[in-house]
Amino acid sequence: MKKIEQGIYPSDIKDLNIEELQKLAHKIRKKLIVSVSETGGHLASNLGVVELTLALHKVFDAPKDKIIWDVGHQSYVHKLITGRGDRFGTLRQMDGISGFPKREESPYDTFDTGHSSNSISAALGMVAARDLRGENNSVIAVIGDGSFTGGMVYEAMNNAGVMDTGLIIILNDNEMSISKNEGSMSQSLRKMRTSEKYNRIKKSLKEKLNKTPSGSKLYNGLHTLRDVVKYMTVPGTFFEELGIRYFGPVDGHNLEELIDVLSQVKQLNRPVVVHCVTKKGKGYKPAERRPDKYHGVSEFDPRKGIQASSDKKLSYSDVFGNTLCRLAEKDKSIVAISAAMISGTGLSGFAEKYPDRMFDVGIAEEHAVTFAAGLAASGMKPVVAVYSTFLQRAYDQILIDVCMQGLPVIFAIDRAGVVGADGETHHGVFDISYLSHMPGLTVLAPSDETELEKAIEYAMTLNGPCAIRYPRGTALKSAERTSAWRPAPYVFRAGKDIMLVGVGKMTDNCLKAADILKKQGINAGVIDARKIRPLTEEDKDVYRRSSFSGRLLVVEDNVCTGGFGNIIESIFAADPKVKVYKMGWPDEFIAHGTQKQLEALWGLDPSGIADKVREIIERKA
Repeated sequence: MKKIEQGIYPSDIKDLNIEELQKLAHKIRKKLIVSVSETGGHLASNLGVVELTLALHKVFDAPKDKIIWDVGHQSYVHKLITGRGDRFGTLRQMDGISGFPKREESPYDTFDTGHSSNSISAALGMVAARDLRGENNSVIAVIGDGSFTGGMVYEAMNNAGVMDTGLIIILNDNEMSISKNEGSMSQSLRKMRTSEKYNRIKKSLKEKLNKTPSGSKLYNGLHTLRDVVKYMTVPGTFFEELGIRYFGPVDGHNLEELIDVLSQVKQLNRPVVVHCVTKKGKGYKPAERRPDKYHGVSEFDPRKGIQASSDKKLSYSDVFGNTLCRLAEKDKSIVAISAAMISGTGLSGFAEKYPDRMFDVGIAEEHAVTFAAGLAASGMKPVVAVYSTFLQRAYDQILIDVCMQGLPVIFAIDRAGVVGADGETHHGVFDISYLSHMPGLTVLAPSDETELEKAIEYAMTLNGPCAIRYPRGTALKSAERTSAWRPAPYVFRAGKDIMLVGVGKMTDNCLKAADILKKQGINAGVIDARKIRPLTEEDKDVYRRSSFSGRLLVVEDNVCTGGFGNIIESIFAADPKVKVYKMGWPDEFIAHGTQKQLEALWGLDPSGIADKVREIIERKA
């Protein structure tokens, strides 16, 4: 057997016996722990699917057979045994392999994923294409129980039952998304996990009847009796009622059992669910004890495990959570809503302090927003804390259920701008574009920790919807100001050569760029935008008064298309003496890399902004 680093392919494991596969599983876990401890990434979820991934590639013939990984953060093992072991050290690094499936990266990656609950829909589309072409390959969707809270899952299964053709759904059930799953679907799956009684009855009945003459025919004819037994003992009939045959629960770490069941379902020309019970973090004791802590990790020493950080710097998420707790102490109508991201959005303290006012709705952003609308319509002050990239999924609900009714829902938009190593599917570079045209919605872009606190306080006073966007990472300390905060553009300094307009965290980059330019003899002023919309006439006058140089450069951590630069441009549409320039992310999907690397690559760091200013001034001259 070749070493993983030499590039293992599925063909290399086809002839391995169970004992050899178990040894390979051990090597893969060791490789995962060491490698992810150096690059960072999703560890616990991948440790939990080692045997399942090996069994899939043992039984099926990828890439002819299509394997779709829901979310895709658990595809590291798949990458290791599809020829990428030699590049695994570049995982999530600039110009390295992605932490998610990428079609352009390998023919074994069937579908680009990164957001949850879409795998069954995509798989069913591939099944339909296969059937139309008269082909006979298998299509497998691997989806976690956390993703089963997403509405697309049920839309897809409803469709799959009607189509009644060969589709294999692997339900990887580890009782976790990032944190422990909540909700009735999670409870239902918990009952299925413990429904060994049904499997024992079924197995015993089959064994006894097969020992009698014509027993096999009798067993196959007892559909009604089997259904009665199922209804008495297994909630798994939920799938059967949809027209999807249920197999399980199966031990997701038992290679022999997995291979046997997968070999059976491969022969069926109908939709099936194989319910695999796995342990998140399997094989690494620290991750088994705290799978939530080892879901997404930075670099760490695998011998010691993740250590408590001595860095006391607050993140923007921390500032948001602390501020909300402080305000909620005085205002009992404030409630918080999370879509399975309580810890990630800084709400752990709120959940601990005000458990009755903390609602985790699971991975269901659309529901989260309309749920918040219902709360707001009933006199509460709901705050939906969500990553920018995931809020995209609830566009219609924001527009119709919240904005159209003018309901006072606050959207705390975490991870606005580029987020780093998670790449294209996770960068929050579109929110200004998709929010800035919504009637009645106030959009704020605080540039430091004090501004974030003030923005939340201000949002609580509005009788309408408000979105507050802020980036990932350590909160910037407040810059020196000469006046109290208010929701309006703030002029840090005037500039006779050009005015830089910074949006959110880009304000700090603009201030640093102005310092660089000052040393080069260029006088650049800086405006902190603070507010994206609505811009009052008073707000617009701030920009007009600051345009005496005839040049404004808007710098934002959003795509330029439909961004804040377009809004500022519209202010000067009738003034040919003022030229508005725009800097932001290009109209394309941004690859993975650190935030600083990506800003430098696209010229959005202080040095790049200074270069752009020199180019503008030289062109004008």
